[in-house]
Amino acid sequence: MSKLVGILGGMGPMASQLFYKMVTDMTDAGCDQEHVNLLLYSDSSMPDRTAAILKGDYENVQAQLLADAQILERSGCQAIGITCNTAHFFADRIKDEIGIPIIHMIQETAQQVAEEAREQKVALLATDGTIRTRLYQDRLEQAGVVPVILPEDMQKMVMYQIYERIKNGKPCDEEKWAVLDEFIREAGCKRAILACTELSVIREELALDDFYVDPLRVLACEVIEFSGKKLKLC
Repeated sequence: MSKLVGILGGMGPMASQLFYKMVTDMTDAGCDQEHVNLLLYSDSSMPDRTAAILKGDYENVQAQLLADAQILERSGCQAIGITCNTAHFFADRIKDEIGIPIIHMIQETAQQVAEEAREQKVALLATDGTIRTRLYQDRLEQAGVVPVILPEDMQKMVMYQIYERIKNGKPCDEEKWAVLDEFIREAGCKRAILACTELSVIREELALDDFYVDPLRVLACEVIEFSGKKLKLC
């Protein structure tokens, strides 16, 4: 029996449309009926998650995320996925207020990375908010991975790519991305996690190699499997 999965998206919209394409492309289906039953709620009005975290003002984002999750629950969804890494800080705070599970993109990604890079250094490319809340660091360390946080000048480049390029409707700044790539590899990292879904968009745009782990892709795999549909080899 196929299960209906709810997706909270719109944070940002480019990542949400990429996620739906991923789910479609990664499902082993020969006809419409063999694809995932999915309800995508794109709430682009959600306040900025990183700004809320840095200000310590959680109430508005938390309340809106809970209201959105409850809409999906009332609509018959049997699980929820969230296509925003930083939003998982708030998801952890509301998970006990809904009656269906959240397919946790960050937890699933940390487990996958641990299988490939235990006791190895892994770079974390994320928003300031995700880094501040240690959403990835704690889970990676518990799994035996050594997370590497970028120095301030490199972190500013990551935020530039997220907010001034992708969220602003512009393509990746390839010259600055090359600087980031060189720094991470020379730091001895075995992998780098694209811990912001705008960076998932860059992965597709630049056709980045498997050195870069994409949590959005990890979530797509988990959604397909939860739904009861067949998964192509990831």
